[in-house]
Amino acid sequence: MVRLRGRIMLWLLAAFHLALSTTICLAKRAPWVMRISCGSRVDIHSPPTNALWYKDFAYTGGIPTNATLPSYISPRLKTLRYFPLSEGPNNCYNIRKVPKGHYSVRVFFGLVALPNFDNEPLFDVSVEGTQIYSLKSGWSTHDDQVFTEAIVFLTDGTASICFHSTGRGDPAILSIEILQIDDRAYYVGPEWSHGVILKTARRLSCGNKRSKFDADYSGDHWGGDRYWGSITTFGLGSDQAISTTRSIQLASSAPNFYPEALYQTALIGTDTRPDLAFTMDVDPNRNYSIWLHFAEIDPSIAGVKQRIFDILINGVPAFEEVDVARMSGDRYAALVLNTTVAVNGRSLTISLHPKEGSHAIINAIEVFEVVTTESKTLLEEVRALQTLKDALGLPLRFGWNGDPCVPQQHPWSGADCHFDGASSKWFIDGLGLDNQGVRGFLPNDISKLQHLQNINLSGNSIHGAIPSSIGTIATLEVLDLSFNFFNGSIPMSLGQLTSLRRLNLNGNSLSGEVPAALGGRLLHRASFNFTDNAGLCGIPGLPPCGPHLSSRAIVGIAFGATVAFVLMIICSMCWWKRRQNILRAQQIAARGAPYAKSRTQLSHDIQMTRHGHARTAAENGPSLLL
Repeated sequence: MVRLRGRIMLWLLAAFHLALSTTICLAKRAPWVMRISCGSRVDIHSPPTNALWYKDFAYTGGIPTNATLPSYISPRLKTLRYFPLSEGPNNCYNIRKVPKGHYSVRVFFGLVALPNFDNEPLFDVSVEGTQIYSLKSGWSTHDDQVFTEAIVFLTDGTASICFHSTGRGDPAILSIEILQIDDRAYYVGPEWSHGVILKTARRLSCGNKRSKFDADYSGDHWGGDRYWGSITTFGLGSDQAISTTRSIQLASSAPNFYPEALYQTALIGTDTRPDLAFTMDVDPNRNYSIWLHFAEIDPSIAGVKQRIFDILINGVPAFEEVDVARMSGDRYAALVLNTTVAVNGRSLTISLHPKEGSHAIINAIEVFEVVTTESKTLLEEVRALQTLKDALGLPLRFGWNGDPCVPQQHPWSGADCHFDGASSKWFIDGLGLDNQGVRGFLPNDISKLQHLQNINLSGNSIHGAIPSSIGTIATLEVLDLSFNFFNGSIPMSLGQLTSLRRLNLNGNSLSGEVPAALGGRLLHRASFNFTDNAGLCGIPGLPPCGPHLSSRAIVGIAFGATVAFVLMIICSMCWWKRRQNILRAQQIAARGAPYAKSRTQLSHDIQMTRHGHARTAAENGPSLLL
């Protein structure tokens, strides 16, 4: 018995230590948080919670400038970043090293503090390729419209938040927050998880006189620092506000971690208007997830069965015979009810109709639009397009940022998209960048766009060789590279493109023999144009090709010809100089000819005289000297 008690004590002690260790570990773990102060050059802390905001250097493009805050709920920041249309219609913040998980993503908008500037731009916002919000006229005068918020799963280590110009002012962003929440938070049914984004439509604290964030309520960090707008009445004389200072059980619990103070205020019906009804504007033909919060804080209610009511959404019963005290387990205990409804019209009405006992009561309301996430473009094709963008030096006005195909309302200009139902992915089947003043070169990575059917890059200033890797794009039907500055030979691999029916390479600086496979294709009604390339040969309409010489041989021949030409010039100059010397000598000789003739005649006479004297002496005989 003693041993058994000892074992029990040891098990209990071990269990206690395990529980204590687990509690300590959980207590030490904090959610991942990233707050960005747009346009800021330094990291800053903002009042009243001393929250840390990181500078946004290297996250995106755009122009930093001073900000005007449109609302008192806006973060106390001094700068923003705006994106003029000249930098393209799509601009994104791409944040890396984000742990896989569930996040609340919130974006605050700002007003540019510059004279003669459009102070209320209208634009669209997307998260992870899914459009979640379109700013409406007058947003800067409504507290609940100066930001947008969405609950989303991030699974690939990055967060992409994009702003899409609609031609009505330059998007201006004050701040971005990415706040981790529990992976099970806001579960809305089987479709929940990676295929759904919950966009916050409304979040209200009933009976509260002041709007607050979770941080103002000293709420749990895992709650995502939600903003709760205050509402003191649903309609003049239709209800009354009540409050309590007593603690609320079951409030700040997983997975949603609602702040306890949220349940310490409420609205209840009156004797003249026992029903409660709240109406809000919504976008039609959407699904909405509705979260209703209750706690029996009315001191006149002593227990169960003293307040029972039905809840209707747009007149349709959603919950019947709701007894808050019974369903929460006690008075001063939190109760959360959730349902998802389809709304066809432009309004959503939540009605609470008493059935027994006292009037209806409600503490808080959350309404989310259920947004189906867009399927993304194949990652390897997105990367290939980014490489192509850099290699071609694509102008900023194209706005090739984010995902090329989604949101579908804002695809990239010059890239044609097609959806593959089998893989639930988008891919690129066409490139149309003709006559766009594009420079640079064509990279080998273009071959990673394996679904291309049409490439038109004509009328630009692209230079360099045609990459042989294009020959691996088996689906290619049209290739137009005309009127550029491509040089070198036509890759033999283009002959492997059996689907190719039109090939325009005219107006370049190509040379060498046209691949025989392409020449043979001309007999099968394919349309090929190789004109205005002085060095091409080998097919009808082009000069015949001579013996094939390697590039080194061609260089050697050119060098030899140059040397021979130089030697010829040197020899010609030597011959010319020698000829000039000869002519000069002849001229000098001609000028001295008379004098030479006189001297010659005198010499001849003297010689003849001497010859005469010799003949006389001979005739007379030798002279004898005595």
